[in-house]
Amino acid sequence: MVASRRRFFKVTAQGLVLWSGLGGHVRPVRAQGTPVRIGSAVLGDYSMTAPILVALDRGFLKAQGVAPEFQPFQGGPTLLKAVLAKQIDLGVSGATDVPVFRATGAPVRYVASQVDRNHFTFNVAPGIAGVSDLKGKSIGVTGVGATTWISAVLLARREGWDPERDVKIVALGGLDAQLAALARGEIHAFVWGDGGVVTELAGKSKILFRFDSLMPKWISQAYYATDDSIKGSRDALARTLTALYQGVKFIRESPKEAVAIVARTLKWSEEAVARANQVSGPLLSADGTINAEAIEVMQTTLVDLRVQKQRVPTTDLYTTEFTPVRV
Repeated sequence: MVASRRRFFKVTAQGLVLWSGLGGHVRPVRAQGTPVRIGSAVLGDYSMTAPILVALDRGFLKAQGVAPEFQPFQGGPTLLKAVLAKQIDLGVSGATDVPVFRATGAPVRYVASQVDRNHFTFNVAPGIAGVSDLKGKSIGVTGVGATTWISAVLLARREGWDPERDVKIVALGGLDAQLAALARGEIHAFVWGDGGVVTELAGKSKILFRFDSLMPKWISQAYYATDDSIKGSRDALARTLTALYQGVKFIRESPKEAVAIVARTLKWSEEAVARANQVSGPLLSADGTINAEAIEVMQTTLVDLRVQKQRVPTTDLYTTEFTPVRV
């Protein structure tokens, strides 16, 4: 089962609470420590949520003196609104969000890399043997300008195809829409995160490759905060990040236990979570170190594809105050 983006959750140190929407109510939780609210752009992505879920379950955040709340959102822009409204202290999203948002005036910057390189997967219909089979066919992406769209455009360029004539890139939104279009033969492939393992195991698609083979200098996902939060809540953010990278260490050292923890919240089978860990686990950053060269490559790509209107000085996009994280 793929966790729907239309459902909202709040995860605290005492468990997962399902609530009705942005205006819903969550049971109050009393916990000792500094309150820190963590938000993710989505729930149904293993690499984005696993370090957080493990840190919550194993008590790493509590041990750092943090009283955590975790709330997944319906995408990067929705998460950004909550971060800017001071409803979320630490966001984690597709890393292209930060330069795009900063270029529009949003005072946010990276505090740590979560997933190095590009962990997105290229998923094809069962009858597709290779990329060359897709010339003249359609590829599904979430939206124009999204990392899924950027990845599809760069793939077309690598193949020597015109992204507008030789292949059709279709913005369809969520995974349910991608799979429905795939089943109807309206698309023959789609770009997704590591959640593609769920549909692969169900026999609905197969993962052809991971996009870091095409885009090695990239940051797939990153933690970010506002300039004000970085200045005013430095100690709390540092302790939170320490706990999150302890979560990454636990995933590496105790993969079976970590799989069981994550499967309970994502509502994926343990087999699917284990497969997702094989796909994107190796790209989880061990200490959050931010690759400035990757940021430059990302900005060049974003401006070239007109996703970002203008470049932002790289030094305005990240801070090194928190990294490398020592665990």
